[in-house]
Amino acid sequence: MIDRRMLVSAMPAAFAVVACPVPAVAADTGGVDRADVTEMVVTAYRAFLEAQNARDLQAVRATLWDSPDFLWVSDGRPFWGPDALVERMGQFQKAEVWQVTPDLEASRVVPLGPGVAYLLLPLVLSIGEAAKPSQLPWLVGVVAVETAEGWRIAALFTTTDKSA
Repeated sequence: MIDRRMLVSAMPAAFAVVACPVPAVAADTGGVDRADVTEMVVTAYRAFLEAQNARDLQAVRATLWDSPDFLWVSDGRPFWGPDALVERMGQFQKAEVWQVTPDLEASRVVPLGPGVAYLLLPLVLSIGEAAKPSQLPWLVGVVAVETAEGWRIAALFTTTDKSA
């Protein structure tokens, strides 16, 4: 079970992974194979993705860490708690078109310690009017934590993908 101290202590490492161009020392995964951690984290992200694309906010909520310390940084602003994400996403999903298309082949999972991992991936968000939706390239960082209910998303950090 992940507590706030563990998540908060892992976040600086997550940012360092993204900012640091040199290889980092592999984190202790608590005896779990790195490939297994990658598979579990990507599976958790896929559940989040599928729920978003189905516009099923209840299912989106179920993929998130059930804690007031859940964090989504969107448009340079922090949104705390899973209900804040659901409310904000619900506003975006009022658009005629809402489709998230990640490039999972370009994604990378970095285990940060037992039960904590960072997923980085590019995606395109199609949003707007059906006649001409905007195609917005994003780079998304996800902190995933293992809970008693399975892997959940504990934090999302979104920024415009400047490499796209």
